[in-house]
Amino acid sequence: FPVGYSAVAINHVIDFKEKKQEIIKPVSSSELFPSLPIVQGTSKRIKVLTRLTLVVSDPSHCNLLRSTSANTRLYDIIAVFPKTEKLFHIACTTLDVDLVCINVTEKLPFYFRRPPVNMAIDRGIYFELLYTPAIKDSTMRRYTISNAISLMQICKGKNIVISSAAERPLELRGPYDVANLGLLFGMSESEAKAAVSSNCRAAMLHGETRKSACGVVYTVKKPRKVEEEETTLPACKKAKTQA
Repeated sequence: FPVGYSAVAINHVIDFKEKKQEIIKPVSSSELFPSLPIVQGTSKRIKVLTRLTLVVSDPSHCNLLRSTSANTRLYDIIAVFPKTEKLFHIACTTLDVDLVCINVTEKLPFYFRRPPVNMAIDRGIYFELLYTPAIKDSTMRRYTISNAISLMQICKGKNIVISSAAERPLELRGPYDVANLGLLFGMSESEAKAAVSSNCRAAMLHGETRKSACGVVYTVKKPRKVEEEETTLPACKKAKTQA
């Protein structure tokens, strides 16, 4: 993959305000691509995830997420885009979702408050910021930075995911460029890197936990320290290395 990503999510957006829509089954990647591209610098093929984003402007729209929909469970990631402060509070505190989308194309009609944001962080929910609108238009760039900074003042850089929502290849940027954008959003260097790497993986694992209704265990190898390696050496080799 030319920009260096190893996984992408195909987003299916449902806006209940436009017309009556139903949640359909996600489209298989094999139906969209005859063969998946190879990740740059590796021999592995890119991982394609399915994502469902619900744009909610009325509390009644949330009932679909509260109910156990068979088609909803088929998606790897579920995101909600709340349009009001009440719906933002509901999304952070009660809805079983993986991402809460933050509006970056216009000035927010409400202020972020600490209690719902902290509860979302405790529940393992991540907040999504988009960078493509900031590339397209200078006005939306101003709203993107302003709304992102307002969120950072409350969440302190925790549980942030920066994604593209790109519809064309030219709108994509590499991970390092996106991390630099995070600095403009008021994030530290480590927080900006996490927003395009470890936080994305955590949101994906949160979705797997939601689908299984049990839990997911993710293990990593702990690097051995030099002291530990020395203690495991035989006595004869220890004497040689010390000599």
